[in-house]
Amino acid sequence: MAKRDCYDVLGVTKSASKDEIKKAYRKQALKYHPDKTKGDKSSEEKFKEASEAYHILSDDKRKANYDQFGHAAFEGSGGGQGFGGFDSSSFSDIFEDFFGDFGSSSTSRRSNNRGNDLRYDLNINLEDAYVGTEKNVKYTTYKKCSGCQGSGAAKGSKPISCKYCNGKGKVRTNQGFFTIQQTCPQCSGYGEVISKPCGDCSGNGKVQSNENVTVKVPKGVDDGTRIRLSGKGEAGSKGGSNGDLYLFISIDSHPIFKRSEENIYYELPITFSDAALGTTVEVPSIDGGKSKIKIPSGTQNGKQFRLKGKGMPVLRRSIFGDLYIRIITEVPTSLTKRQKELLEEFKQLEDNKPNPVIKNFFEKAKKFWKNS
Repeated sequence: MAKRDCYDVLGVTKSASKDEIKKAYRKQALKYHPDKTKGDKSSEEKFKEASEAYHILSDDKRKANYDQFGHAAFEGSGGGQGFGGFDSSSFSDIFEDFFGDFGSSSTSRRSNNRGNDLRYDLNINLEDAYVGTEKNVKYTTYKKCSGCQGSGAAKGSKPISCKYCNGKGKVRTNQGFFTIQQTCPQCSGYGEVISKPCGDCSGNGKVQSNENVTVKVPKGVDDGTRIRLSGKGEAGSKGGSNGDLYLFISIDSHPIFKRSEENIYYELPITFSDAALGTTVEVPSIDGGKSKIKIPSGTQNGKQFRLKGKGMPVLRRSIFGDLYIRIITEVPTSLTKRQKELLEEFKQLEDNKPNPVIKNFFEKAKKFWKNS
């Protein structure tokens, strides 16, 4: 079957620039890539056809020969200079040209040698979360070896280029039309090997170290807040950058206050008589101060009062939540003789004028009993 015109395959004209040709190929490659089309033979052929067209048109010399002789220029006929067939090695070259050979870049390899990130769980109390605090964090990590400056090679020697992968850190094997690229087994992808390891770090380029850092914990942090300390993680390998240290904040439970986001809650116990007659009480707040609240006469158990702006600060904002106080009426469990006498007298008065809530309940209950 005659091969299609390369320009038609990519959908460009003969006057198309290299950037236009590359853009057109990218579109075709993404559309028909075997990983996307999942074994569709038609798409696989179109992918191969587009790759061959790009292989020809992306090179000035190949393009000039194609423009003069067509596909015959690459079949050893038609008077042109033959370039051989389009095989899997040519296909690999296309992706090196199009995406770059990542294995050959020392900068890219160093970015892949970045050190591990570390996690540290930091416990603080609610008061610290309210005002913000500074904490000294001690942890164990790996830092760059001072003896070899992280290279892993002994003094007076240097890492040498890996002969197995020619310093690329990657090796290729052909499987039919496709080329498989894998990490070099000899140098583990570094592209270099160490003939004389550093005695201080045994060629690892880093040594274990106990570190101390002072961290500022901002006010308003909550359980699970994460603080990132850039570059305070493990040292990278072979010149790679350090990882980061992540502090995960955990706030200890408080004996009085309970927190829900920016708001604070607690239960205030009062006596039966204070709930009935009313009173004024001083209540604590998280800032260490006190506030007065008026308990009206007849306050029911579970009644909630709000003190605006007396809650937690909102992280990185100049606003505060609220303080909610829930009334818990304490019923006396041990009464003196005189207290019992007074309550008995009070009960007789109640019978003559029952509480409206209780009266309403039993009226509903009577109707229920009659209907059941």
